[in-house]
Amino acid sequence: MQQKLIYILVILTSVISYGQVNISVTPDKTDYNSKDIVNLTIVLELNGSEYNQQTPLRLPDLSKFTMVGSGSVSSGYMDPETNTVITQYVTRVALEPKQKGKVRIGSVLVTINNKIYKTEPFEIFVREGDKRSVASASNDVYLNMEIDDKEVYQDQPTIAVLKVYSKNIDNFRKVKNIRLPNQDNLNVHPINFKRSEIDPSGYGNMASQILAMFLVFPNEAGYVEVPSVSASVNTYANKNKILSNKVKLNVKKLPEGSPEYFTNAVGNFNVSVYNASKDKIEAKKPMNVVVKISGEGNLTDMNLPKIVESPDYEVFAPKITSKVVPGLSGIKGEILANYVVIPRKAGPISIKTEQFAFFNPNSKEYVDLGQKILALNAFSHEQILESRSTVEKVNEYTNSLLETVNTPVLKTTTFKVKEKSKFHWNILLTNIAILLALLIGYISFKTWQKKRKLIKETVPVKPLGSVAETEKEIRERLKTDVNDYFSYLENLKDSGDYKKFFETVDELDTEVRKEYFQGSSKDFGKFLESYKGIAVAEEYRTLSQKIQIEKYSPVKSSEGIDELLVAVVNLYSKISK
Repeated sequence: MQQKLIYILVILTSVISYGQVNISVTPDKTDYNSKDIVNLTIVLELNGSEYNQQTPLRLPDLSKFTMVGSGSVSSGYMDPETNTVITQYVTRVALEPKQKGKVRIGSVLVTINNKIYKTEPFEIFVREGDKRSVASASNDVYLNMEIDDKEVYQDQPTIAVLKVYSKNIDNFRKVKNIRLPNQDNLNVHPINFKRSEIDPSGYGNMASQILAMFLVFPNEAGYVEVPSVSASVNTYANKNKILSNKVKLNVKKLPEGSPEYFTNAVGNFNVSVYNASKDKIEAKKPMNVVVKISGEGNLTDMNLPKIVESPDYEVFAPKITSKVVPGLSGIKGEILANYVVIPRKAGPISIKTEQFAFFNPNSKEYVDLGQKILALNAFSHEQILESRSTVEKVNEYTNSLLETVNTPVLKTTTFKVKEKSKFHWNILLTNIAILLALLIGYISFKTWQKKRKLIKETVPVKPLGSVAETEKEIRERLKTDVNDYFSYLENLKDSGDYKKFFETVDELDTEVRKEYFQGSSKDFGKFLESYKGIAVAEEYRTLSQKIQIEKYSPVKSSEGIDELLVAVVNLYSKISK
């Protein structure tokens, strides 16, 4: 009888275990730091071959987290005791918390044989994390890079804020030489290096201050890690290097369905093309055609639409000028591509740009701007001559005459003094009086010089003063009045004398460098880093490059000279303060 009962219990156990679905979710722990990664393990177990999984695992609402990664693995085996096929699916999900405190994670759902199975919801606790990632051991100064929006599209910017923390406020002024991240899979553009007011109520009883803000453009999809920002802490004893934390971004791939000629433009843009030459268009003579791209996004990093080649005209590589500033949604402003185009024939010609499209992250759709066309009419040289008015022809003839024909020599014989046969005593007496007056003036001058020398010898010698005072006095004596140069450059720009304009800019730069006892532009750039800051030094190097590019450009545009003059006035006004 006892053996029969044992047999019945074994049968009941096998029946209960046969045909069973188990699903569970377990976190690696329940208490997390805000910088920790939450690892969830989802296990789905099917006991029996008759079960059919009709839907994939449906995760709960994870908007309070940033998805860092996920992966799954499956396995199956036959239970020899019950002859039951057991299939197991294990999924791992890695999450980064976006908020602190108690966070609820909902149920995971799955449909099997027309029946929905779900897990029980649970809560985890996320506490404030330690923002001090890497520190200088001797100065107790900490850098922290903060990025709020860590989930962006490819080539879409996100704003990063660099803060410094320390219990000693005096340490803030010692933090210098900030170096922004540099990595192939992202582009970084500074917004500003203006320091904010010191916040005494920072994390962990430490004061904080914003050092810099910059835009980060990830140019590849996936999980992109923004490297650390470095800075130096300068003291009288030594110089220490400190690093900030690293931040991981979840970069979403751009949606499918992009136009075939779409490259990497992300933002909101507009394209226009126009003729910048004021004169009539003449065949086989150069003219300026400008392709203007304006808007906000990855404006300085995207591929610009070019002018396509055509048998009707010859086109040369453009000169790029930009008028951009950092914005909340990227770099905003306009970029001008100034092309030199030479029509090959007279008659109507159509200058076409490449087709252009961009992705708008706000509307999450592609915008196709197509191809821009500039219709022009080129004239032959004979047609240009016939269309000129009488006054224009006279002016041209006069200018040609003055340029090619030498000016005749003036007749100097009319200015000769005729000889007189009669002797004039009045002229002799007048000359003698003049000689006597000159002699008396010379003797008076010598007497005055001797008296002045005696007075100088009796004046006590002033103390030389310190080296710093002497250097300051010499610098004040050598100080260049940059405003005079600015007015002169404005006149040269208006008159179109660009050769003299660039000579004057070089002279201004030389005078300002002499004022600070700097011989070369390279030495002056290093001097500006310590004297005026890294932002002014970088602005000086950028302006020097722009001046050289504009100086040797075969065709100079008034817009480029205007932009260059504004940059010169702004920079040298800062330096000469």
